[in-house]
Amino acid sequence: MATKKLTPPTKLTDKDTKTLDKLQRLAAKALETVRRGANPTLEIRARTLSNVSFNEQKRIILLGDKTQAREFFNTSMARKFMQMFLVASGCKTLIDEGKTVSIRQMYYMTKHTLRGSNENTFEDQSESDPIIEDLEVGIDVLREELHLFANRRGLVVGSLVVNDAGDVIDLARMGRGGWGIPSICEDDNLRFVRTDAEFVLLVEKQAIFHRLHEDRFWSQHKCILMTSEGQAARGARRLLQRMATELKIPIYVLVDNDPWGLYIYSVLKQGSINLAYESMRMAVPDVRFLGMSAFDYKKFNLGKPAEIKLSKEDIARAEQMKAYPWFQDKKWQREIQGILDHGFKMEVDALLTKYVSFITEEYIPKKLRDRDYLQ
Repeated sequence: MATKKLTPPTKLTDKDTKTLDKLQRLAAKALETVRRGANPTLEIRARTLSNVSFNEQKRIILLGDKTQAREFFNTSMARKFMQMFLVASGCKTLIDEGKTVSIRQMYYMTKHTLRGSNENTFEDQSESDPIIEDLEVGIDVLREELHLFANRRGLVVGSLVVNDAGDVIDLARMGRGGWGIPSICEDDNLRFVRTDAEFVLLVEKQAIFHRLHEDRFWSQHKCILMTSEGQAARGARRLLQRMATELKIPIYVLVDNDPWGLYIYSVLKQGSINLAYESMRMAVPDVRFLGMSAFDYKKFNLGKPAEIKLSKEDIARAEQMKAYPWFQDKKWQREIQGILDHGFKMEVDALLTKYVSFITEEYIPKKLRDRDYLQ
């Protein structure tokens, strides 16, 4: 039988000490309630549409103060109550041992079959991920402070040198690939060493990123080129926010001309409902929407090959977005209505119907030159 190896005590950082204290207070409060013979209860701020609001002054989505109770002696709540303490215990172990694991690995760390039953603590990672978010909100910590990370998602190349956990990396020397964006992009893990970039261009799709990278767009225009590979993960959003605040250069976003592309831009700009408690460190209110615009169809004479008929879901989503507080400016109303009036959407890839490097040589340079963007 394998014996568990003892891990020597780890010197805790100030941040670790604070996080441990919050975890221990969470457990101590529940234990004290049990000793009194009362029902242990957790109060967690609700991550729902009814508990978020758009802050006009800060121009971001913020989480409100409404809470949801999790009671141990309640059959509909007991499972999630137990799961949260399992995750909290797993995170305490990680901090004590000075180790980090992925959110997928935390799922396996805390998954087991309850003795004398056929029931598992977790059936799937889709159960454990929201519990991690509950713990973040419940004790006011970040996932990174719990020693948890997600897989890298997103790529960056261009005029930037970074120090990534002690390794100095020149993002202008990444070959045909790119530097993978880590899920933890805090300044104690990642620092900007130097840059002469004049702006950041984030593109939704990896295929477009590779087109621009192969054409050396970032070198010709002295910029940082980045892809979120769809909806931006937390690491990409945090990195973008740090670039905006620390490098103090403009950020442009290029997404598909459909409601889902606009939503990707929207999340970068204002934050999201589910992660509203993190908006202050992830939203970039001044990010600029470079395209694709509904009005690029005529402006660049794209024609029928660029058209994709709107679905009922596309139309319903576009109508929803027109009602968002941050899209009430008449220019944004005109943009969203433009998609609806056309009756079709367009993908950025449709620019290749002109010629392969049209996006690099004509489309983006003209948009930048004409200051043809929305905020």
